Amino acid sequence: MDFKRAASFLAWLLLGLIAYSTLSPLAMRPHMGSWVQVERFGAFGLLGLMFAIGHPRHVLSVLSIVLAAAVGLELTQMLSADRHARLIDLAVKMAGAGCGVSAGWLLTRHWQRFRVGGGRVNENANYRGENIGASRPGTSA
Repeated sequence: MDFKRAASFLAWLLLGLIAYSTLSPLAMRPHMGSWVQVERFGAFGLLGLMFAIGHPRHVLSVLSIVLAAAVGLELTQMLSADRHARLIDLAVKMAGAGCGVSAGWLLTRHWQRFRVGGGRVNENANYRGENIGASRPGTSA
């Protein structure tokens, strides 16, 4: 499995986990810390990052899907008696999604710079490792 497929799979898995956390009763909701807004921002940021890495050629579609998921999940909370939809929660989720998709777009766009040993590879079959500017044996420079 390549990296893009793994990121896409993790993105869908994370979307399911976020949906469960968002729509489950408050007693069943997982808590990672005391700052709920940071959790929301981080969850949707990671979701946007994974979707952007998994689908690098469809960044605008990814952004619209992640933003629509944030809006849809926030509005779906109104159907539950013990949950509530708030505009500030939606704003934090959308900001996290936008930052995550932007980070994923930048990462995939400049992937070669972030790779370990990401120098350019000469794909010329005749290249044997000589310095390009130096004269070759048997030729006059």
